[in-house]
Amino acid sequence: MDVDLVALAVGALLAAGIAASLLAGRLRLPGLVLVLVLGMVIGSDGLTLINFHDYELAQGAAVLALGLILYEGGLSSGWAEIKPVFGPSIMLATLGTLLTAGLTAIVALFLIDELTGLEALMLGSTVAATDAAAVFAVLRGSTLRRKIARTLEGESGVNDPIAILLVLGTIEAVNHADFGLLDALWLGVSELAIGAVIGLAVGYLGSVVLRNVTLPSAGLYPVASVAFAALAFGGAQTAHGSGFLAVFLAGLVIGSSSSPARRTVITFHEGLAWVAQLALFLLLGLLVNPEQLLEFILPGTAIAIMTAVIARPLAALLVAYGFSLPERIILGWAGLRGATPIVFATFPVTEQIPHGQTIFNVAFFVVLLSTVLQGLTIEPVARWLGVTSDEAAIPAPLVEPVLLNRLGAETMQFPVRKGDAIEGRPVRELGLPREALLNVIVRGDRAIPPRGSTIIQEDDQLHVLVRQEVALEFRELMRRWRTGPVGPPERPRRQPRSRPSVTTVRPWDAADGDPQRPKLIAGNPVVEQLRTRRDEPGALVALEDGRFGVSGPLMAIGPSGELQAFARRRLANASSPAERAWWQEVVGALAR
Repeated sequence: MDVDLVALAVGALLAAGIAASLLAGRLRLPGLVLVLVLGMVIGSDGLTLINFHDYELAQGAAVLALGLILYEGGLSSGWAEIKPVFGPSIMLATLGTLLTAGLTAIVALFLIDELTGLEALMLGSTVAATDAAAVFAVLRGSTLRRKIARTLEGESGVNDPIAILLVLGTIEAVNHADFGLLDALWLGVSELAIGAVIGLAVGYLGSVVLRNVTLPSAGLYPVASVAFAALAFGGAQTAHGSGFLAVFLAGLVIGSSSSPARRTVITFHEGLAWVAQLALFLLLGLLVNPEQLLEFILPGTAIAIMTAVIARPLAALLVAYGFSLPERIILGWAGLRGATPIVFATFPVTEQIPHGQTIFNVAFFVVLLSTVLQGLTIEPVARWLGVTSDEAAIPAPLVEPVLLNRLGAETMQFPVRKGDAIEGRPVRELGLPREALLNVIVRGDRAIPPRGSTIIQEDDQLHVLVRQEVALEFRELMRRWRTGPVGPPERPRRQPRSRPSVTTVRPWDAADGDPQRPKLIAGNPVVEQLRTRRDEPGALVALEDGRFGVSGPLMAIGPSGELQAFARRRLANASSPAERAWWQEVVGALAR
């Protein structure tokens, strides 16, 4: 084999895969589709540039590629993001996958006469698997609500181990007549348990090493991370556990740890995962004979519709607790197929199942059709159902998010769309609260330091640093950036009184509500939160009747001048620098 030609061919194929992904983005198609098609075009049944039909070699390479993709998914997610939706993710990945596989198998059994019941279940199990790479890629460019996006991300990491166990279990049942339901349950439980233990153990070891060991070069941290991924996957597989689950959990634990080189490691694995995806999709495209797909157009279309439109959404409706009906519908619709089901469909071929080639061809057709159908419609369907938000589902952070969270802040990304209320408005009119700071405006491939006079344009990406105590109020401000009105709410004019306004001062009571974000103060509605206290719960607010209020250990209500006098007295008697800084802030805000 000529090494020079191999290097040239690999480079040309990767470049072609990248070009196909870019073209797919412009056509608003999942990149997977065009990369798979590219593999089919250059294969032995197309231009015959590459003659490749080695299913075992393709399967081995594809399994390793999936391991790298799942590891990167775990690294990018982190436990803090997955924890709030852990329960629904597990339910979708387990019961949801079983229901999808079973319903699909029933349809396949009736449509494809040559398949037995177990072979139909084998086909249903392959197409029930969602593809982690496809899900991650779509989510990073979508505006789905963060809770939905994280649920899909968590599910895609656990779904693959469940689906492959179903496939392997049905293969065992076909090859061994004495393999029963109890054997299948033991296979599933033992593999998942071993994979979970090894994945968590390797992840913990990796997080300790990356956090505490200083390596001689920054470039060695990604190398160490790859070593831990290999240890998790290889260790679990050698111990007859689920390598897919182990490598995902290892990535999740390591990604949740704050280490000096965390961003470097994640960036490296994002690139490595892209290489794995491109190679995987091209390889699987080479295996397919397009002529053989033609005979499965009608049954394949029916099975694809059953899986994508009925089985998966029905499973989501039944098991995705804690979500509204529209959210459950989009959880069902956004379960993208991709390379993973095709990889699993190679197992019936390599294990010489009687109709293994039929299962592979049907699975490939189903994946191709459902990926195009769902990939093109996820965003429109989500907007129609009203389950999108005003920020990216999984925004690309410009700074280390774990460190910011430890410091009591978070970054929020706001993509400016055509027709938004803030389009064409200067930064000074955004109405940013004191506890939020517009860090940078990303415009195309440029980073623009914002000034008060900087005009917001369509397709700008606003990156805002927000204190966690005002994160909820800031989301309401982002909603107004979309629909208006822009700027802080107009304060009501003070109502004329027949007698002087008397300032009310008394201790704050638990029945008064949350002093950090009060809605009412002594029965007076709050119209704007002007300042938020940081050393302890408290706030300065504007009231509906034109007066102002201070919440905290003491509650005070009155017009600006009288409340200033109260704040100055508290300032003079402050017992700590933090308390002194708070009352200085109150005096300054009321003086404006």
